[in-house]
Amino acid sequence: MFEPNVFRARRRQLLKSLTSGIVLLPGNGESPMNYVDNTYPFRQDSTFLYYAGVSRPGLFLLIDLDDGDTTIFGKEPTVADIMWSGPQPGLAELRERSGADKADDLEVLDGVLTRAIQQGREVHFLLPYRVETRCQLEDLLGLKPGQSLQNHSEELTRAVVAQRSIKESRELAEIEMALETTQVMYSVAMQATCVGKFEREIAGLVEGIAIAGGGRLAYPCILTKLGQVLHNHHYHRRLEAGDLVVQDSGAATALGYASDITRTYPVSGTFSVRQREIYQAVLDSLTHSLASVQAGRPFRDSHLVAARTLTASLQQIGLMRGDLDESVAAGAHALFFPHGLGHMMGLDVHDMENLGEDYVGYDSEIARSEQFGLKALRFGRAPESGYVLTVEPGCYFIGPLIDQWKAEKRHEAFINYNEVDSWRDFGGVRIEENIVVTAGGCSILGPPIPKSIADVEVACS
Repeated sequence: MFEPNVFRARRRQLLKSLTSGIVLLPGNGESPMNYVDNTYPFRQDSTFLYYAGVSRPGLFLLIDLDDGDTTIFGKEPTVADIMWSGPQPGLAELRERSGADKADDLEVLDGVLTRAIQQGREVHFLLPYRVETRCQLEDLLGLKPGQSLQNHSEELTRAVVAQRSIKESRELAEIEMALETTQVMYSVAMQATCVGKFEREIAGLVEGIAIAGGGRLAYPCILTKLGQVLHNHHYHRRLEAGDLVVQDSGAATALGYASDITRTYPVSGTFSVRQREIYQAVLDSLTHSLASVQAGRPFRDSHLVAARTLTASLQQIGLMRGDLDESVAAGAHALFFPHGLGHMMGLDVHDMENLGEDYVGYDSEIARSEQFGLKALRFGRAPESGYVLTVEPGCYFIGPLIDQWKAEKRHEAFINYNEVDSWRDFGGVRIEENIVVTAGGCSILGPPIPKSIADVEVACS
């Protein structure tokens, strides 16, 4: 973990962005899978990790904005805790690791908050994304059920988003470490993929490598021959000759920092003529959109660069037609590219989206679009130097969506539905990189993972 002075410095910076009162940051608790003692792997709340740096269930962090003191609240581990789960840090050690001024028993927190409220002090807290956290907050603050969803602090939310958006050098190093493990995941997966294997066999290797790397998967692995299903987490299909595998997976480090990479590769080791056409179209889209990213330029512009490049390629293939600019402006390309170009990444794979996606991805200058496809863009505003983003264009042939648009005669001037029908069983292609925005543009993070047609075919041979 980082040194205690890292967390003290982060809290001092937060203090400068807020006025007065108390900041209350709840950590996560254990989450039962199907009964109380059978829990999902514990994952600490990312904002709590950012400001406290300790990963143990059942903790709260309280920052007094008026005197600058920080107190960590929790329970001392019992003999039973140690017997079942092994040695655990006590409150004194948690205070030391987090750089907090004080540590106290969790039972004391209720009285501290009650006195603060009686004194008219404002208690700032973030939007709770877990039901149990919401109930805890409402109980501690004397709120009615559901009030925490409306009474969370916009001032605190904006301050946290602004601070966490710019990644420190130590954070970038953690993301690079996660990507090193991710590179191994892809190398092994590409080599192991062959006709006759099941998706689950490859997905199992991928998750094992993430755990062996010292952390876990940053999110459930997507590894499927049905690449047109954008978030497919089912692994029961047998791989056949001619199939494409879309793998969207990333490792997380022991400290929680994520990676998020997608590659598409052929089960047989080589792409067919049609697969090459679509794959190259997506790769060109990725290349052009990467070149367009720069600090101060809205990321929405990069999304539209990706859309325009893809549309031009699909026109050459014969799937789209008409005026290129009019087609993109109308959103006709979204039949094939219905999601956004990317999102922020850090301690969360979709960084800070639990705080409210529009707080993270939009601002007073760039508002979210209502147009199909473009409205799915999670991050549209202009990034600053130090922002970490994903860039992940794709091209998909989604049968029900094709049928719906064709029946509605939607964008007939731009879509050649007769030709599209002959491609409806193609599947999908997505290629994704992780970048850090720099003063001169952006840099791709992590070691190279094959993505040109030639390099992918070599990796799969």
